[in-house]
Amino acid sequence: MKIVTIVGARPQFIKAAAIRRVIQKINERSQDRLYEKRRIQEILVHTGQHYDYMMDKVFFKELKLPKPDYHLGVGSGSHAEQTGKMLERIEMVLQKERPERVLVYGDTNSTLAGALAAAKLKIPVAHVEAGLRSFNRAMPEEINRVLTDHLSTFLFCPTDQAVRNLLKEGIKNGGTRIVKNVGDVMYDSILYYSKITEKKSRILYDLNLVSQRSPIRNPQYYLATLHRAENTDDPKKLKSIFRALDEIGKKIPVVLPLHPRTKKMIKAYHLFSEFKNIGFIEPVSYLDMLKLGKNAKAILTDSGGVQKEAYWFGVPCLTLREETEWVETIKSGWNVLVGTSVERIMEEVSHTEGRRRYLKGNRIFGDGKASQKIVQILMRHSGGFNKR
Repeated sequence: MKIVTIVGARPQFIKAAAIRRVIQKINERSQDRLYEKRRIQEILVHTGQHYDYMMDKVFFKELKLPKPDYHLGVGSGSHAEQTGKMLERIEMVLQKERPERVLVYGDTNSTLAGALAAAKLKIPVAHVEAGLRSFNRAMPEEINRVLTDHLSTFLFCPTDQAVRNLLKEGIKNGGTRIVKNVGDVMYDSILYYSKITEKKSRILYDLNLVSQRSPIRNPQYYLATLHRAENTDDPKKLKSIFRALDEIGKKIPVVLPLHPRTKKMIKAYHLFSEFKNIGFIEPVSYLDMLKLGKNAKAILTDSGGVQKEAYWFGVPCLTLREETEWVETIKSGWNVLVGTSVERIMEEVSHTEGRRRYLKGNRIFGDGKASQKIVQILMRHSGGFNKR
């Protein structure tokens, strides 16, 4: 079976690495002639949506992903420009490679472009993280999610709620569609990389968040991440978030790894000199990000992936949005929506310690074997669904 995997942003690199490990194990076993037909050929296509070294190449190196078979070099641009370039270049790859499946992840422009190109060429689309909904159509990510799901043949959902969301839109398991709750691929990665992180990452020492002479014990800092256009491109919202972070930073360090978009807007609005109590740092690697998240006092973020990481690590999370696609983290009491208001953010920061008792050892996001389930389903249906 030949699969074309399309990635473009760092969360997709992480998810793709988890599934690639499963494919590699299958192919290793398939060296035996008895299993030769089970071999999977994966063609890796990188759209170039993320192109900063710390957002791109270092992730490939750290996650041990091979050099992409195709790097489309799309780069930045408006949503229409970026998606259009991707669509044109992905189509050329698919026409050349003629895969049986196209595998896409998440909700970026790379996701939608890959799904559109494949669907128009009648190649079944497999969508990892299908069924997520924030119910806010003003978010570009929501548009990408909805359209990709309606184009997909294989819909791999991370939770039961995601399956229910699809059902409400008339997308159900059966006929020419496979809809399954397989669990969350990111959870697979957390389990795999957490032990590696403990041994390899020295980010807490490098940032002087803990003493070089003593073991890590309850570091006192907040971790913040900020990248969504709804926050970064609105100067009023961005300044409001920074005012809250700056206020927090007067008492306890705040670490904010800068996404390229955020850094660009901070420069445009001349904000670096205005907020002295925020620890702005360059983007960090995946292992360093896990280390920072796992040991933080609390996390403030507008990232969906970071919300889940906070949940898995048992770290209180304040989401800098008015809604989230990861409603399970809200229902658990571990995550709270605070928007961008200084007052709301500060109020919830004062309650973070009280929320530590809420997290319980359930399996909302699966059992850490989502990647295996995805590959098994694709292999089981390798002979069918070649045309929609």
